[in-house]
Amino acid sequence: MNKYTVFPNAPIVESLLDIRVELPEKINLMMLEGFYDKIKEHFPEKQQRMSFQAGVKLSSEGTAAALPTSGGIDGYLFKSPQEKKMVQARLDGFTFNKLKPYKTWEIFRDEARSLWNLYFQATNPVRITRIALRYINRIEIPLPMKNFKEYVLTTPEIAPKLPQKLNQFFMQLVIPNPDIQTTAIINQTTENPTENQRLPLIFDIDVFQNKTYVENNVEMWSEFEKLHIFKNEIFFNSITDKAKELFQ
Repeated sequence: MNKYTVFPNAPIVESLLDIRVELPEKINLMMLEGFYDKIKEHFPEKQQRMSFQAGVKLSSEGTAAALPTSGGIDGYLFKSPQEKKMVQARLDGFTFNKLKPYKTWEIFRDEARSLWNLYFQATNPVRITRIALRYINRIEIPLPMKNFKEYVLTTPEIAPKLPQKLNQFFMQLVIPNPDIQTTAIINQTTENPTENQRLPLIFDIDVFQNKTYVENNVEMWSEFEKLHIFKNEIFFNSITDKAKELFQ
C-alpha cells in the first residue's frame, strides 16, 4: 500500500526508468530496428542518438593536453506523436521517459516494463549491470518568500557572519542507502522567476543500483520497487506541508 499522498497536481515534470546492459557482440544498430518495428505504432518518430567522449591527458611535467573526441551513433530515440513519451534504445541500455502529467507509479512502471520486454527480446542482453529511476520535480514557490525552508527542508547553510538572504542556489547531494545497495544523487537548483511571481525550484532525484542480473527476471523489478520507495522517502521527507499545498 502506498503510504504517500498522490497529488492531483504533482510537481513531476519528467520521470525516467533506465536499465543499463551488456549486449552480445553481434548486436548492432540495425538489430534495434526490430525493436522499433514493434513499437512504431505508438512511437512513430525516430531519431538517431549520438554520444561523444572527450578527455584530458596529464603529462609527467604536469601539462594538460586534450584527447581526441570519440563517439557516434549509439542508438535511437523513439517518440510518441505528442512527444510526451520517449523510448531510448541504445547499445548500452534502455530508457523510458515520461513527461507530465504523471498519474501513478504503477501506470508508469507497467508501461516501461512492457517496452523493456520488447527491447530484451530484440537484443537478448548478456547481463544487466545497472538500474535507475529519476524524477525531476519543478516546485513553483510563490514570491515574496522569506526562506526556502518554508518549502524544502534541505537547503544550503550560509556561514553566520555572511548575509543570510539566499536568492538562488545549486546543490548536489550523493546519499548511499546500504540497506538496499542503492545510491541517490539529488540536485536542487532554482530558475528565474516566472511572470506570475513564482520561483521555480528544480528538485531532481536520481536513484540507482549497480548490480548484475543475468536474465529478465522478477528480482530486478522487485528492486525497482525498492528504488521507488527510496525516491519517495527522499521527496516526502524533504518538503513541508506548505509545499504540499501547492500540489493540491
